[in-house]
Amino acid sequence: MSLIVLDAGHGGANPGATYNGRKESEDALALTLAVGSILEENGVDVYYTRTTDIYESPYQKAQEGNEVGGDYFVSIHRNSSPYPNQYSGVESLVYNRYGAAARMAYNINAGLEQVGFVNLGVNERPNLVVLNSTNMPAVLVEVGFINSDTDNQLFDDNFQDIAQAIADGILDTLESNGLIQEEKVPVYRVQVGLFRNQRYANRLLNELLEQEYPAYIDRSGPYHRVYVGEFDNLNDAVQMERRLKRAGYQTLIVQ
Repeated sequence: MSLIVLDAGHGGANPGATYNGRKESEDALALTLAVGSILEENGVDVYYTRTTDIYESPYQKAQEGNEVGGDYFVSIHRNSSPYPNQYSGVESLVYNRYGAAARMAYNINAGLEQVGFVNLGVNERPNLVVLNSTNMPAVLVEVGFINSDTDNQLFDDNFQDIAQAIADGILDTLESNGLIQEEKVPVYRVQVGLFRNQRYANRLLNELLEQEYPAYIDRSGPYHRVYVGEFDNLNDAVQMERRLKRAGYQTLIVQ
């Protein structure tokens, strides 16, 4: 099971950047919790450096991530420019642009660009504590400029899509690295015949097809198995089995 450390930037007495009463720490916390919820729904364990409006130093947060043994550290922030509405867009920061963290950063940026943000790229900031003091790949995501009216409008109007884009970037990276596997949906089939002789299997197959059953033969292994249907819902397989039994066939539901 993968473990992602999610860090909502700033907090408590350190609100981060502010603009017209808006606080970076509040935006970051709300978005971090939303991203974490999506990750947890997808079977990923999440450790939050904070879930309320408290302050811990970047070094404390990095050490927390190290102590819990996270696979990745993702810190969520809002950017700020010297003058209001001077810049807009998303930027992700990494220790260097050639490692596992950079791959996740590119995935996150690509998703946020699809939401509507200008993609300002992935840039190196080796001097940032949460990037240089973590024992795992770390990404700091600047989700738009807090003193950009355009970015704030995007942030507010597309909040859930933004959370989904960040979560998808994380999930895609985990999957590509083999840290999570796509859950396989069970497939149920109704077995109607098992033969060593291919001729008998073909005869039953043709009989079923003439009655418009979705029949086919699995020829792998030493036997020829005649199946009807493939169902991702057990109840649907049971209904088909009952139908076949009423028609006089010997059946077995297999997975």
